[in-house]
Amino acid sequence: MNDSNGSDTHPTPSGLAEEIQLLRDLAAQTARRDDIQQRAFDQLYEELKQYKNDFIFQAEKPLLLDLLLFFDSLSWFQQSVIQKEMSPEVTADSFQYLMDEFLELLYRRDVTPLEGRRTFERSTQKAIKVLPTDDPKKDWRVENVTKRGFTRGDRLLRPDEVVLHRYSGEPATEKASDQDRIRGGSDE
Repeated sequence: MNDSNGSDTHPTPSGLAEEIQLLRDLAAQTARRDDIQQRAFDQLYEELKQYKNDFIFQAEKPLLLDLLLFFDSLSWFQQSVIQKEMSPEVTADSFQYLMDEFLELLYRRDVTPLEGRRTFERSTQKAIKVLPTDDPKKDWRVENVTKRGFTRGDRLLRPDEVVLHRYSGEPATEKASDQDRIRGGSDE
């Protein structure tokens, strides 16, 4: 085969060998580069994994240490009760100390108990029992809180669980909508 000026374009065996060697060198170079990149990626992945594990440990460590201190207090209290070292008054005071210590642990995590509201509020309270009343002044009044609710910052973690009074002198049609209000509403 001839090109436009009439010379032969077939490669010579030595030229072909050089091109094959160049291709081999290029393939070997690419393989080395890919291997280096893979090792670098693997190393970065391992470092990220270690950082993540250490980050989680460091984030949890203060809470875990607080829980261990609380565990120590519970263990002391348990031993004192078992050995009958305390009078009933001291036992009650010690138990209140444990409650206060646990609340302090929650406060350090920005977890606070809800303020007890005497009038039912659906956004922060959950009615678990309804007591009928003939007194309209007690309508929607909270009789007692059976389980305390908590927030973290401005977010509700758990609502108060309450026993609620309901005035029983209402027409039946309003009672259904009241039940919706207690449960969280059917219109949402």
